[in-house]
Formats: sequence, C-alpha cells, structure tokens
Amino acid sequence: MTSTTVKGAPVRAIGTKHVRVEGRDKVTGKARYAGEVPFAQLAHGWLVLSCAARGRIEAIETEPVLAMPGVLAVLHHGNAPRLHTDFVGMLGTRPDPTCAVFQNDQVPHVGWPVALVVAETPEQAREAAEALVVHYEHQPHDVEFTAGDPNAYPVDGHMPAVTDKGDLESELAASAFVIDAEYTTPEEHHHPMEPHAATARWDDGRLELTDSNQGATWVVAELANLFSLDPESVRVRSEHVGGGFGSKGVRAHQVAAVMAATVLQRPVRVVLTRRQMFTLAGHRSPTIQRVRLGADPDGRLRALDHRALSRTSTVYDFVEPSAGVARVMYDADAHHTENQVVRLDVPSPTWMRAPGEAPGSFALEAALDELAEKCGVDPIALRLRNEPDKGPVSGLPFASRNLRACFEEGARRFGWAERDPRPGVRRDGRWLLGTGTAGASFGAGAAPSTATITAEADGGFTVSISAADIGTGARTALTLVAADALDVPTRRIRVRLGDSAYGPAMIAGGSMGTRSWSWAVMAAAAELRERLVPGMEIPPQGITVRSDTTEAIAALARKERHSFGAQFAEVAVDTATGEVRVRRMLGIFAAGRIVNPLTAKGQFTGGMIWGISMALHEEARRDSVYGGPIGADLAGYHVATHADVPHIDADWVDDPDPEDPVGIKGIGEIGIVGAAAAVANAVWHATGVRHRSLPIRPDRVLTAGRLA
Repeated sequence: MTSTTVKGAPVRAIGTKHVRVEGRDKVTGKARYAGEVPFAQLAHGWLVLSCAARGRIEAIETEPVLAMPGVLAVLHHGNAPRLHTDFVGMLGTRPDPTCAVFQNDQVPHVGWPVALVVAETPEQAREAAEALVVHYEHQPHDVEFTAGDPNAYPVDGHMPAVTDKGDLESELAASAFVIDAEYTTPEEHHHPMEPHAATARWDDGRLELTDSNQGATWVVAELANLFSLDPESVRVRSEHVGGGFGSKGVRAHQVAAVMAATVLQRPVRVVLTRRQMFTLAGHRSPTIQRVRLGADPDGRLRALDHRALSRTSTVYDFVEPSAGVARVMYDADAHHTENQVVRLDVPSPTWMRAPGEAPGSFALEAALDELAEKCGVDPIALRLRNEPDKGPVSGLPFASRNLRACFEEGARRFGWAERDPRPGVRRDGRWLLGTGTAGASFGAGAAPSTATITAEADGGFTVSISAADIGTGARTALTLVAADALDVPTRRIRVRLGDSAYGPAMIAGGSMGTRSWSWAVMAAAAELRERLVPGMEIPPQGITVRSDTTEAIAALARKERHSFGAQFAEVAVDTATGEVRVRRMLGIFAAGRIVNPLTAKGQFTGGMIWGISMALHEEARRDSVYGGPIGADLAGYHVATHADVPHIDADWVDDPDPEDPVGIKGIGEIGIVGAAAAVANAVWHATGVRHRSLPIRPDRVLTAGRLA
C-alpha cells in the first residue's frame, strides 16, 4: 500500500495552456479509431442503398450474391430481426426510422437502406453489394423546397414552434423604418474526418459495440430499446472519435451491424463510405427565412418577426429551429418567431454545427445590418441599442449577458472606428474591400452526468466518465478540471472516457459536454477529498467514489443561459471574377470560464472557419428527377480549405458563470454563429449589393452587378 495526499499543487491547471494529453498517441497512430480496432473472426458488412426516390421493394435477388466468394449473409426486410421503435429516446425524441433498418418494403427516398451484404472481407462485401439486384415499384416523388408551400406546418422540436407577443402589424405600421426580406441557406453536410464506423459482437449474452459516436450512453439507450434488451446487457465503447458535428448518434450502420452479429454470431463491422454519408449521416436542412423589422428613427426596434421554413423527411419530423436565435438576441414591443417544416422525399435532417443558430443568425444579423443602413446608424450601435435586459420571449433574467463587452472589445481590436460606412468606396487594385460584423449567441446548458474517481495506490487518480472526445480536447479539459479539484499536478491524473460502462453522462453536443462532465468530476473530487486524509494508506484496489449531478442541475434557477459573441470580417471582392476572399476575421466571445486556452482558441477559430465555409462554399444540391444529391463527394461539395482561411483570431472576455462549479458555459458551437452574417455584411459593404442567399458564389456576385 502507498500513502497519498491531495495537497501541494503549486499552479492551478484551469486557465493554463495545455497540449492534448492523447496528442502523441494520435500523431503516432497508437490511438485506434472505431474502424481500426482488431477482432478475431471479424466479418464485414456493406450497406445497399435504394436508387429509387420513392416507392416499394418488389424483389431482391439474393441467391446469385450468396453464391459469390466470401459472402456470409444478405439481410433485408424479408429476413432481418424485428425492431421495437415505439419509444422516446434519451434526447426526448422518437428514433428516426432510417436507423430502424429492413423493417418493411417501403422506400421513402434515394439512399434508403434496403439490404446489408456481409462477407469475410470488405472487398468481397462491397463487390457483392454492388452486384445485388433490387427491383422497385417506383412512385412519384418531390424534393423541391420552395417558399409558400401550402403543406408547411409548425413543429416544436426542442423549443416551441411559435412565440408571440404584442401587435405585430400595428407596430410595423407605426415604424419609421421597416425591413421585410427573405434569406435562404442551402442543404449542408457534416463530413467529419473519420467516417461513421461500428463493430458489433455478442460476448456471453452481452452486446458490445465498438463505435464512433458522440455519446456512448445515448447509443446504449437507443440500441437497448430498438432490440428490446436490458440496458445493463449493452456496452458501447468509443474511445477516439474523428469529428461528429451532430451526425454521430444512432444510425443505420450500427443497427445493421448488431443485426448481422446477431444472425451470424460473430463480430461484424460496418463502415460508411463518404458517398453513403450524404444520405445516412443526416444533414442540415435548407432554410427559407422571412425577417421583418420595424424601428423608430433612432433604430430602436418596435417589431421583430422571424419566420423560418425548413425541410424534413416523410418518415421523421426534424425541425431546424432557425427562428430560435431571435428569441434571445433582441427585444421589440411586438415579437413573433415561428419554425415550420415541410415534408419531402429526402433523408431526415439532424443536428448540425449550431443547429438553428447558424442559419438563423445569418438571416437575423443580415436583416439588422440592413436596418442599420436604412436608419443611418452604425451596425454595432444599432445592436447595442436593442440589448434586452431580460429574455425577450421568456421574460427570465439572463445568468449573464456580456454581448456589449464582446462588441466593444472586438471593435477596438478590429479598428471599427476607422471604418468608412459608405459601401463600395474602398479599393485595392481590382479588389473592392469591405468590413462587416454580427452578433452571436448559443445556449449554455448542463445535463445530469455521473463520474467516478479512484485514488490509486501509486499516487495517481483515475477519472472514469462516459464522455466523448470528438476532437475538441475533452480529455485534456477534464484532466485540468480534475487536477484543480483534487489539488494535484496534471501528471497525476488519468482520464478514461468513451465507455458506457462508466455510467450515464451527457453527450458531446449542444455545447454542453464539458460543462456537464466537469460538474460531475468536481462533485466526485469533492467527495473523494473528504474521504482522504494526508498520510493515509491507499489499498491496492484504490479508493473510489462516484458522483451524480442530477439533483444539483435540477436545482438550478430558471434563467436565460447563453454564451455570446461578436464577429468581425474584412473581405475583398474581385471585380473581374466575382471571387470573394476573406482577408481577416476576429471573434470575441463571452463563453464562461475558459478551461484550456489552447484548445479553446482552436474551437472558436474552427467555428469561424465553418462560418467562412457556410458563407462562401458549402451547398448541396438535389436532382429533381432522380431525387438524390448532385456531386455526393468532397470534390463536388466544397468546403473551406487552407487557401480560403485568412488571418483569423479569436479571444474572449471574462465571463465565468457563477452558478457553475467551474464557471463554464460552453464553446463548441458559438464560433460559427454570426460568422456567415459578418462575411455577408462585409460583402455588402465592399460592393453595395446585398446577398440574401448563401453561399455567395462568384457567379452570384457577378450577376448581382455593381462591380465597376
């Protein structure tokens, strides 16, 4: 036995720059991702996706495929295990039927999973899957997303579909200035670096899944419900994840792998191809948003009306809540927001990179910029003039709201005071130059989580929590939190995560992961410190405590809890080609206490780069005839690359949350919010032409005119 102490750390870890604790493993290849973990007798599954845009399966010619080398099975609606789908999942929603594969002969869209071919090698599985002949009864389909669709209807989702106060039409009529404009954003896709992959196997009556996901607890709950299993008999491991962005929940490939492992009684791995991810990994719906603003001569809002339409599938209602951001950012005497959807023959959308706030902030912040121009008021002054003192819709107090500090610090560092407000007057040779700004907000929530900490006989401490590090640096952040909570150097902390065996915990999503997990770690550390006394002997098995934050989080007072930010961009527009180049960006954020400045800066700037990509590049199009995506690969779907990323900087103002044990809010998504609007507003300032549809492609710039 060894004695230990929890005293003596001379330097606080939280707030200091720290390289990723698993960094060496990742750059040397020691870190294994879901598709790389070895298994004995591993079989490989390959999904077969429908080429019909809508209809039903008439027949599947399995016999020729089953005779091909190495083929072990072909699963389809005629022979697959039956699933239970009538339940509400961990996140308060019913499962998307796309994940409940092979349950009937219906085909609701192109890319619907119709079969899984399993073989000894991935090459054999792919060859056989591509040889499988499926006969369809084709039915008329519709993938056209248009404004004014008579079949649109409101959907609550994770917030009420509609909020309303005051007499909107009267306030608009009484306004000195009115903006009434439509803004559109296209279909966008996640595309994390690591494709979706899962390996399922049964071990002595227990289901084990090695997966790439954003929350092992989430996947356990969904699989247990789908397969009518005791959750205690399901274990999910997801140690390293190469990006998620909202797409890595429970999807068709995991369910298909479990089905195949059940039938064959051997491990089965299913990995999605990049092309398959365009239909099976979810996406951000396109949006059509109408914003109406009415203001007094000085720019004070009398009326704010934000209505957003998004697209969902015919099998599952998912709403992109774009109008939700208006419920937080600005108040008005009359205030109306509404989120509607229309069902089309397309795959189901899902959460993606600040769902709702990212496209919603483009419309709202562009409209605010248009109002500032019309009123003759500086864009920052207009926003600060309409700062609410409580939630514009909820009426609740803000836990903290430091948006003003973000704008003031950002304006100082960006040189906003020297800006000539007139559009189209600055030039650099053939380039027109402009600057723009936008505000940002994203919810700062917390969810119940559990964690265990073991004081080891060697003097170290092992933290075990089923958190998911999807590339954000969660391991490192939790290492710093635990070190401070236990008052020991970081070298004495070992963090284990990504395993459902560690107990329930919040997923990596909604910018709530680090806050939720840190709360649980702090609680466990506090209890452990009470049990340990200086000089006590630690037994070989260690001393372990377990925390559960359910009661603490439930006791939080009802308040508006958000991170805030101010985005600034300078662009150059080529008068000959219409090309838009972002020359520099600055984001200043009020996002709680920053645990690790090194990875936090990467999170903020990464989000801002997403914003550049959203503003200038990302756009998925669907062919109305065959119903599927055009150019379903990273050659046809453009994203920002190194050549598109300018001098970009992010920083923050002091903004600890006094009701959080660490002071954390959340930084995962705030970086993208407002970024596209800042770029679009800068393009207007450069050219004098408003672009209300993203992305701002060169052809759109040229056809818009005024590039003399």
